[in-house]
Amino acid sequence: MSEYLWADDPPASEPGHPVRAMSSFPTSEPSVPIVVVEADASARSRLTMQLGERAVPVDTLDGIEGRYAGTPLLLVLGPSCSTIPGNTGAEGLLSRRPDVGAILIADNLSTEVFQQAMRSGFRDVLGAPVDTGQLNEAVRRVAQSLAVPSQGVTPGYAAPVIEEEHGKRGQVITVFSTKGGAGKSVLAANLGVLLAQRASGTVALVDADLQFGDIAVMLKLAPQHTIVDAVGSFDRLDVGFLESLLATHGPSGLKVLPAPLEPAFADQIGAEQMHKIIELLRSFCDFVVVDTPAYFNDVVLGLIEDSDDVLLVAGMDIPNIKNVKIGLQTLRLLNTPMSKIHLILNRANSKVKLEVSEVERTLQVKADALIPSDVVVPQSVNKGTPVVIDAPRSSIAKSLELLADRFAPPVATKKKRR
Repeated sequence: MSEYLWADDPPASEPGHPVRAMSSFPTSEPSVPIVVVEADASARSRLTMQLGERAVPVDTLDGIEGRYAGTPLLLVLGPSCSTIPGNTGAEGLLSRRPDVGAILIADNLSTEVFQQAMRSGFRDVLGAPVDTGQLNEAVRRVAQSLAVPSQGVTPGYAAPVIEEEHGKRGQVITVFSTKGGAGKSVLAANLGVLLAQRASGTVALVDADLQFGDIAVMLKLAPQHTIVDAVGSFDRLDVGFLESLLATHGPSGLKVLPAPLEPAFADQIGAEQMHKIIELLRSFCDFVVVDTPAYFNDVVLGLIEDSDDVLLVAGMDIPNIKNVKIGLQTLRLLNTPMSKIHLILNRANSKVKLEVSEVERTLQVKADALIPSDVVVPQSVNKGTPVVIDAPRSSIAKSLELLADRFAPPVATKKKRR
């Protein structure tokens, strides 16, 4: 592939030196010029090929601002620009020009690199080698934000765009248990997948088990971003930025905000940060499903307060029931409306000499759903495939579908992959 340099591009009539015409987005997307900046010729060519004819490749930022004075511009900076965190050469341009959006491709995508880039005004950071679909989706999202003029925004960053139809807000469903091993993460993952298949809009799953969350593992995701990245750039957090952090579960279209990769990062996330994340998610999602740790803390109590529904998961054993009873007493003391608490009995068909009626009488709460025990559950977890996809005809999949019916009616034709 030929190289194209701003200062030395010959006219199109000169043989042997083709000039790449800068084409615009398809008519369904905003028409914003795209410039790929990368010193390494092979990496520059690869990124340009991924973006197609609409992208113009250059090896440096020299002269870019002058060429695009007064017009929105989207920069895609390649790996050679991210060797020194916070020093890509684009920081000054981004601070001066709110109409310039930038995406950084980094060889070593760490939390430090991500946070430095966000503070410098980048709209997104992707790890190299970047997937073509992911790159084009990021470009589309940033281009859309540049096409809408905004006032009073931080230089180099898009203004929050919160869309609400007739005041409608997404429904927040928190899955909680007072005992580890009750099956809340399996329930949260499968419920999220079912709602994503049924809802007409976006469905998000938040892993708020900040120390030992494993939703990403259960869905076989290798996310580039986690909730730590959202909190690390909290002062810049808006809908567009939060969307860029969400991983996508391909088979269902479910959007996932994973837990931190290391338990030590959990201390960085408080109730205030989690509240803002949930509020932003519910502003553009039909449903927000939240998985939680098996204990009370400020973050969990805040999530319960913010939720429309709380699924309280209990197993069929005496220690589990004892902990759930204490949990219910705690929620009552905190004046939590019992109308939004739904008791879910997991492994309800287990032959453990404990009847469902006994559990309901002990807890003074009637179970809203009975989830049977089934060997397909650990099998599906080990595969990284939700049981409602891996074994859709199993008894547990059917019981989970009945639970999903409470929130979203089944559809005859499942949604296409997003």
